[in-house]
Amino acid sequence: MKKILLVALLVSSSVLVFGQNSPKKVDEATTLAVFQHHSKALGENNLDEIMADYTEESVVITPDGTFSGLAEIRKAFVELVKAFPTKGSTFNVIKTAVKNDLFYIVWSAKTPVVEFNYATDTFIIQGGKILRQTFAGNKK
Repeated sequence: MKKILLVALLVSSSVLVFGQNSPKKVDEATTLAVFQHHSKALGENNLDEIMADYTEESVVITPDGTFSGLAEIRKAFVELVKAFPTKGSTFNVIKTAVKNDLFYIVWSAKTPVVEFNYATDTFIIQGGKILRQTFAGNKK
């Protein structure tokens, strides 16, 4: 529960710092389209397509560390795709929500390598790219 509260605090802070200065409304359809592309690329373990969703200014925060820029984020995803092979993995979406540039997902997954009975990601998506992402999960 502490991890979930920490993620919520980080997301709230990110929205205040990165999302409130924008005078124009963000198109939720674009936010959803970027997430759908990202989800498809993850499901296919397509590292190049996964990385197409990020920029050099992107930041991904997980319990294992903070990854900034394309090189660090790529290294993190190289390890992630190893834990989520395309064969033998199941992924269950529990909840999603989209509001302006914010996309939130709660999920569970079982793979030959790892099992998460509860996990969550939050994405801040602007200009068709993931600028900020947080992840927290409870491994079995």
